[in-house]
Amino acid sequence: MRYNDPSPLEVRVISQRFDIPNSVSIDTYLANDGYVAIKKVLGLTPEAIIEELKTSALRGRGGAGFPTGMKWSFVPRNTGKPTYIICNSDESEPGTCKDRLLMENDPHQLIEGMLIAGWTIKSNKGYIFIRGEYRYLIDIVDRAIAEAYERGYLGKNILGSGWDFDVYTHTGAGAYECGEESALLESLEGKRGVPRLKPPFPAVVGAFQSPTILNNCETFSAVPVIFRNGGAWYSSLGTPKNGGTRLVCISGHVNKPGVYELPMGFPIMRIIDEVCGGVRNGKKLKAVIPGGSSAPVLRAEECDIPYDFDSLAKAKSMAGSGGIVVLDEDTDIVAVALRTIKFYAHESCGWCIPCREGTTWLKKLLTRFHEGGGVPSDIDLIGELSANMLGRTFCALGDAAAMPTGGFITKFRGEFEEYLRKSRATTPVAELASV
Repeated sequence: MRYNDPSPLEVRVISQRFDIPNSVSIDTYLANDGYVAIKKVLGLTPEAIIEELKTSALRGRGGAGFPTGMKWSFVPRNTGKPTYIICNSDESEPGTCKDRLLMENDPHQLIEGMLIAGWTIKSNKGYIFIRGEYRYLIDIVDRAIAEAYERGYLGKNILGSGWDFDVYTHTGAGAYECGEESALLESLEGKRGVPRLKPPFPAVVGAFQSPTILNNCETFSAVPVIFRNGGAWYSSLGTPKNGGTRLVCISGHVNKPGVYELPMGFPIMRIIDEVCGGVRNGKKLKAVIPGGSSAPVLRAEECDIPYDFDSLAKAKSMAGSGGIVVLDEDTDIVAVALRTIKFYAHESCGWCIPCREGTTWLKKLLTRFHEGGGVPSDIDLIGELSANMLGRTFCALGDAAAMPTGGFITKFRGEFEEYLRKSRATTPVAELASV
């Protein structure tokens, strides 16, 4: 099931089987190029596999956008320790819902991507970490895993290669923090889901203190396509250093919200106007949050840019997890800022003081401001608090709270000042004197 009518502008690569009846079945998968890639890969060396991934310009689809081939190359070999493949399906970022569709419609594609990763680092065990609210998906993925065992694609001596590989599902408890890779590993190991100090990074010291490949569900799902059609082909679908396609989740004030698969570099304004049928009710575009709620906001006039990691970084925002939130001219930006910080204050694990205290104070300040009790110094104080959180926490949750908040202040300061003018115009002089 799709969350939208397919657009003729889509390039269906990892979503190509979504609309096929019984797409979750291994028979459907095998009839439509399934498990072809792993047969090719079993004849390749780890070096050749990594080189092909580098050629593809595939970058992590979970948020950071780190080059996948390079990430896999960091895993040390012959350490005497077991190695692990971990799929991050703890899809927690507000505005993002594409990993859900991949597991719901094509779980064998994910399993095959993990198999390729497992062969690359000679791992024998993989885990799919699925967020707590996605519990029904565990049943779907578990059935697919059972089918793969029955047909010899998982378990002992896979396809006569002499290599064994097992895959298990593991559920989180619904914490946003466990989407961060090191907190996910802590949760997987049965501990409290809080981030680890890095370095060392998971490639070297990951699951159970062993070398680990940890990637997002969409990233693993793209890997079989790359090895069926070639890294150069996949790279050509996108822009330089941003290969392939992206499942983009569009929500907010558009006529056709949904999840669409588009080439990397597809212009944001074309996504809104042509793919999603424009801003709803004939309203004007005010702003776009381009990469899930943690991405700094873009004003309407900044949105005529390609949707890829590098173009958005140049615009001082990010592609993040692929969640585009469209805001029309009637949107109350102060209310959006408050709603955003409430989420991050609630989801902070409390491990780091700058995040624990910073998100709490930002929530208090924005709540007071939104309710009409703001004072002139609040606007700068909100900006200063946000800036002081950046880069000062164990994981990126502090940044995820600070970047959008600071962006709202920077890009829409006039709206905050207008809030202040209105509240002071309606506040009795005696009360103003006491502020």
